[in-house]
Amino acid sequence: MNFNRVVVTGIGAITPVGNSAPLFWKNLTDGVSGAANITQFDTTQFRTKFACIVKGFQPDNFFDKKELKKLDAFGQYAMLTAEEAIKDAALLDFTELNKKRVGVLFTSGFGGVQTFQEELFQYFQNGRNPRYFSPFFVPRTLLDIVGGGISIKYGFKGMNFSVVAACASSTITLIDAMNYIRLGKADVLIVGGSEASITEVAIGAFGAMKALSERNDNPATASRPFDVHRDGFVMGEGSGCIVLESLEHAQKRGAKIYAELAGGAMNADAYHITAPQPEGESVVEVMQEALQDANTTLEEIDYINVHGTSTPLGDIAEVKAIQQLFGEHAYQLNISATKSMTGHLMGAAGIVEAIASVMAIQDNMVPPTINHITNDPAFDAKLNFTFNKAQARKVNAVLSNNFGFGGHNASVIFKRFID
Repeated sequence: MNFNRVVVTGIGAITPVGNSAPLFWKNLTDGVSGAANITQFDTTQFRTKFACIVKGFQPDNFFDKKELKKLDAFGQYAMLTAEEAIKDAALLDFTELNKKRVGVLFTSGFGGVQTFQEELFQYFQNGRNPRYFSPFFVPRTLLDIVGGGISIKYGFKGMNFSVVAACASSTITLIDAMNYIRLGKADVLIVGGSEASITEVAIGAFGAMKALSERNDNPATASRPFDVHRDGFVMGEGSGCIVLESLEHAQKRGAKIYAELAGGAMNADAYHITAPQPEGESVVEVMQEALQDANTTLEEIDYINVHGTSTPLGDIAEVKAIQQLFGEHAYQLNISATKSMTGHLMGAAGIVEAIASVMAIQDNMVPPTINHITNDPAFDAKLNFTFNKAQARKVNAVLSNNFGFGGHNASVIFKRFID
């Protein structure tokens, strides 16, 4: 069976290091940290007092009061990144666009957690009176609501749903979208993830698990993947969106093509609800299956955008898997963890890192792993982790990994488009 090729024709981003895709990419390559002290709530009693926060975002500049009543922050980010990506793709300029074959696949790990928290506070502070629940409580919190909102705004009547797999959510969404386009079930899919979880509930809960960095004395350097003193991940917020399109459809309308989404794979550790399998066995397999799906050899991969969350166990397991699979070619790769700058955007991490992967191909530039200070003897010093400074090199193929609590693993491969 001949499958449709799938290409990237538009990107959009709101992140802790930039509120547009171009600014996000510039600050990534400049090695800018997005971490800062939390100001949204009093952190006095919290173990972790900082996060990677979206900065300078004023929702009133983009939405009227009526719209804001219906949108949690995660929904606001999603609507705006979708708009940026759709405009970037010049999708609506195509007069022959069949909107019945344009769909939206948007995800989130938490959905409207800010709204959920606020509504429960109101409920309990007012004597558990259900009259204090807003009629917009449900639509503001549902994970799938942004996909519906995007389709309503633009009239896209194709498939519309959300996939949830914790921190692997948007990578798995990319794989789903790719396969639907391959099979001819859609011409265009708007694919994204959004997260706005810098709240007492999320920071407190992850702090209770001791999953977060507690480097409160120097937040900007707290996310330090592969450093011997890494002590947990840094929570991030924001959104990313990619327009995926069949090659035939993109060429028909003369679209700009960033890269080709060549393949992907997903599996499960079946090991532990939060900890990775120590030797990375399933990670080896998921990367191998992604390469096979993309009809790509080990030697063709130039750069791996790793999950790299800055946790003691996770970083080691992923690098073990890379070395086991890639063997000697591992020393020819660039490896970098962009979470060192953005923090961990949870359900939006995969899509934001996919954008970084696409732009690495576009610009022949590998973004760095910042905040590296002290080598960890657990890692092979001959590997190129792209520490602290971006590196220029020819980038024809990128593998991007994301893993989620529950043992979810996902890998995607982007390649330079060649007609």
